[in-house]
Amino acid sequence: MARDPASGARLAWPATLAAKRGTALRADHLRYAQRKTGTGALHCFVLDCSASMLAHGQLALAKGLLIALFDRARAERVQVALICFGGARAELRFGPAVPRWWNERWLEPIGGGGGTPLEAGMARASQLLDVATRRDPARERHLWLFSDGRTTQWPARPRHADHVTVVDCEAANVRLGRCHALAQAWQGECVDAHALLAPTR
Repeated sequence: MARDPASGARLAWPATLAAKRGTALRADHLRYAQRKTGTGALHCFVLDCSASMLAHGQLALAKGLLIALFDRARAERVQVALICFGGARAELRFGPAVPRWWNERWLEPIGGGGGTPLEAGMARASQLLDVATRRDPARERHLWLFSDGRTTQWPARPRHADHVTVVDCEAANVRLGRCHALAQAWQGECVDAHALLAPTR
C-alpha cells in the first residue's frame, strides 16, 4: 500500500510499476516506502531542457511524469521544487513549496537550447538542498534528475540529497547509458521514463 509521503516516504518503484501494470503512469499509481524518522519530505526535481531532449520527444515524456508527481504532491501536501536547465544556465521554476495548483509555465523549456549544463543544474539543486537542510535538518530530501544523459559534464552528488533518482529519458538509437552510470556514481537508482509512461501492449 502507498504510505502518506507527507511523513517523509520514499517512492517505491517496484510497487509503483506493479500498480501501473499495462497503463500509462498516473498519480494514483505512485507507491511509497516506509519512512522511520523525520518531519516530512522535500522532492527536488531537476529537468534537462537542452536541445537533445527535444530530438525524440524526451522532454514531453519527462513532463508527463513530472505532472503525475506534482499531482500526487499536491494531493498529499508534499513539498517540491522544480529546477530547469538548458543552454548555459539553470533556473528555479517552482518552490520549494506544496503545489496548490498546476501551472504549465513551470515546465516550459528554458530559453537557449544548445548544450546540457548539468553542472549548473546540479549546482542550483545543491544550493536549494543546502538551504532546506539548514531550515529543517530532519526533513528527508529527495533529488530527481530527468535527463537523457547527453552531456560530458560529471558533477558531484549533492551532499544533502538523502535519496537520488535519475529518470533516464534517452531515446537515441545508440544509447550511451550515462544516466545509469551517473546514478551508480551517486549511489542512487535509475529508472526508465519510457517504461513508466508507455502503456504495455
